[in-house]
Amino acid sequence: MGKKVKKQKSDEATKRWVSGMRDAFSEALYEIICEDERVILITSDTGAVCHDLIKANFPGRYINVGIAEQNMVGVAAGLAMTGYIVYIYAIVPFVTMRCYEQIRVDLCCMGHLPVTAVGVGAGFDYNTLGPTHHGTEDLSLMRTLPGMTVLSPSDSVMAAAFARISYELPGPKYIRLDRTGLPLIYDKDEADFSAGLTHLREGKDVCIVATGRMVKRALSVAEELAGKSVSVSVVDLYRLKPLNRELLLEILGKSARIATIEEHFITGGIGSLVAELMAENCVYLPLKRFGIPDDFCREYGPRDYLHSLYKLDLQSVARAVSDWVKG
Repeated sequence: MGKKVKKQKSDEATKRWVSGMRDAFSEALYEIICEDERVILITSDTGAVCHDLIKANFPGRYINVGIAEQNMVGVAAGLAMTGYIVYIYAIVPFVTMRCYEQIRVDLCCMGHLPVTAVGVGAGFDYNTLGPTHHGTEDLSLMRTLPGMTVLSPSDSVMAAAFARISYELPGPKYIRLDRTGLPLIYDKDEADFSAGLTHLREGKDVCIVATGRMVKRALSVAEELAGKSVSVSVVDLYRLKPLNRELLLEILGKSARIATIEEHFITGGIGSLVAELMAENCVYLPLKRFGIPDDFCREYGPRDYLHSLYKLDLQSVARAVSDWVKG
């Protein structure tokens, strides 16, 4: 057990920190570690500047298991069974796909243990490292697991809040983070993320449901189309599971069409989630899904360039929605 210490941030760490989701989440997690000696962070040889304070002040509660993600889950499960609250951290495909069986069996089958899997590098965040490092099917995988809570923040305010929310929630959780900073959508002092989704903008022609980084894209599309007499509603779906079905259905029923946008394969993501919800509840509205088609991205380049390849950029989405509404 590490002793409690006064919360601090070194000058050197402050200089090196980037104001992104990953750092906002880790800073909030550090505060929790200062408060509760049961909290442990485990990584699989995936370092980050935002972990330096935890390593420096709580070396007994920071464990690097090496490049052994499957073992990381087993260690986390064992610690959770003895009363610890555990966070495991790695790049998205390695903390989900590489150790999927261990998460399924060790965390979900074994009594829904209090372990939070933190995946950094949502979608094309690791754009220069190719398909092995893209996080484009994680949401579909994790939302199928019984008892799993799936969280996908859209800005740093929400990412920081999810550290506290995941600490307080029982059972296994998965949090999907971007490395980099994004324009803030929420005010830190007013944000309440208990509902699982936020209706950010009203509109009657089409309702766009988005998650993560694509929420800002959806808001930009709405602004773009407002000048073309297309009224767009925007929903930030940040908790994919458990889904707030009643609230989402209520919002969807206020628009003439539904669209979804995600930096994720179309198969199994929020487009599939919304389609399932609509079909099960007899919501007979046109649905259009924007996402990554059923193939791996083998192109390299800036993230915006990869978005343009799959028509996820602002102009492509705005044009498609406008043509759809008016056509």
